Amino acid sequence: MTTEKSKTPVKFGASFTPHMVCSRYEEGKGWTSPEITDAKTFSLMPAAAVFHYGQAIFEGLKARRNPQGEVTLFRAEQNAARLRKSARRLVMPEISDEMFLNALRLLLEKDGHLTPEASGSGLYLRPYMFAEEAFLGVRPADSYIFAIIASPMAAYFSDDNGFLKLWIADSARAAPGGTGDVKAAGNYASSFTAQLEAKKHHCHQSLFLDAKEKKYIEEAGAMNVMFVKKDGSIVTPPLNGSILPGITRDSILTLGRDLGFEMKEEPLAIDDVFAAGHSGEIVEAFSSGTAVGILPIGELVRKGADGQIETVHFKGADQSFPVATRLSKALLDLQEGKAEDKHGWVKTYV
Repeated sequence: MTTEKSKTPVKFGASFTPHMVCSRYEEGKGWTSPEITDAKTFSLMPAAAVFHYGQAIFEGLKARRNPQGEVTLFRAEQNAARLRKSARRLVMPEISDEMFLNALRLLLEKDGHLTPEASGSGLYLRPYMFAEEAFLGVRPADSYIFAIIASPMAAYFSDDNGFLKLWIADSARAAPGGTGDVKAAGNYASSFTAQLEAKKHHCHQSLFLDAKEKKYIEEAGAMNVMFVKKDGSIVTPPLNGSILPGITRDSILTLGRDLGFEMKEEPLAIDDVFAAGHSGEIVEAFSSGTAVGILPIGELVRKGADGQIETVHFKGADQSFPVATRLSKALLDLQEGKAEDKHGWVKTYV
C-alpha cells in the first residue's frame, strides 16, 4: 500500500491507500450507511452469486489537487448515474447520488492527503458492487456489497514514442442489446483475449469493431476513440447501445466545441479510416478515458484479408499531435483547477 504523502507510483493500479469504504445491501432492509474501514479482504462463501453469475459492476474516477492544494473530483455525479444504469441492467440495487458522493467524501477525508501533486497524476477511485448472497439458483441475488478503494497513479500507459498503437481485434467486445454500454465486470474479462493478441503484435491495446458486420469502429478495451480530419473536424463513433458512454468522451465533445472545433458523432468504417489515414485525410487520432485522459494514437495495426499485417500511421504534424495536445491541456487545466470551470464540473471534497 502507498502511505507516503503524495508519492506517485510507477505503475497504474499497483498500490493502494490504507482505507476503504464499505456498505452492504440486504433485500427488505436496503443499504447500510457507508463506513470507512481499514483496507481488508472480503470473506465470501464458495456459493456467492458473484462467482457463478457475474453480478459485478464498477466505476472509475480520479481525485486531483488544485493550485490551492484542495482535493477535487470531476463530474462525479455522472459516475453515480452510470453506476445506477449498470445496476439496473444487471438487476442490482441502485445507489443514490447522495450515498455515492458521501462515500467518496468519506474516503477522501481519510486518504485524500495521498493524492499525488504532480500534474497529470491523481488518486484513482474505484467504486464497485458485487453480489454476495450464497445461492446457486439462477436469479438476482438478495444481498450485495458496495465498496470504494483508492490507488495513487501516474500515467496509465507509458511509451517512448508518446503515442498508442492499437490492434484491430478479430473478436467483438459487445453486441446490440447486450451490456456494452454499462460497466459490467464481464465486459472487461471478455476483452482480455484481444488484449493478449494486441501484445503479440507489439500494440498497447485492441480496438473493437461492431459485432454484427465487423465493419464499424466502436471502442478500445478501456477507452473511447476520436479521429481528427484534415479539415479540422473531430469524429467519434456514435453511442449505439454497445459503446460505453464515457464521461471523458462527453466532456471532450463539449470542450472541443468550446474551443471552436466541429465535433461529430458519426459511424467510422475501419476500411475508410485506414484509407483516410494513408491518404492524409485523417491526420490525428486519440483515445479518451478517466485513467488515460487523452492520449494520441499513432498507429492502427490489423491483419488484412490477404493475411498480411497492415499499419496506418497518424503523424499528427510530425508526431506532435497538436489537436490532441490542445484538447488534453484544456481538459487537464480544467480538472486541475487551472482554468475557468464554466460548466460547473469540478467540486472540492477535501
